[in-house]
Amino acid sequence: MNCPYCGYRDSQVIDSRTSDEGTTVRRRRKCPKCDSRFTTYEKVALSIPVLIKKDGLTRVPYSQEKLRNSMQLALRKRPIKADLLEEAIDRIERNLKLRKEKEISTKEVGKLVMGELRKLDSVAYLRFASVYFNYSKPEDFTEALKKLGDVLEREKSK
Repeated sequence: MNCPYCGYRDSQVIDSRTSDEGTTVRRRRKCPKCDSRFTTYEKVALSIPVLIKKDGLTRVPYSQEKLRNSMQLALRKRPIKADLLEEAIDRIERNLKLRKEKEISTKEVGKLVMGELRKLDSVAYLRFASVYFNYSKPEDFTEALKKLGDVLEREKSK
């Protein structure tokens, strides 16, 4: 590892620790030339699969910005802290990275988003589901509310 201060081509590892639930290695390093100390982080580089749109033909790269925007829209004016949203996004991305497929449908991503929104806020879940399932009449919402109530009731009884 090159020293970020003097550019020397070597450094000495002083301390190594795992962080982020064991997914990252944090290393304290020291430059033998200038005696500067710095920290490096080592992570496994997993990629997120390419997304297959609803038409089954179009492929698009994953966009964290699009995911965040759609979740923020569902959560608008709801009492959810930003760090909880970021944790949900991290869980979705971790799930996508751990899949072995090179491509995944946007429908699957939508299911992951709905699962996270259901945990965060029922209203946000219904907002997202109304677009995801293309609700067009009040009966659709009534049925969705009943299903959500059943799911929440089962989760409480566990």
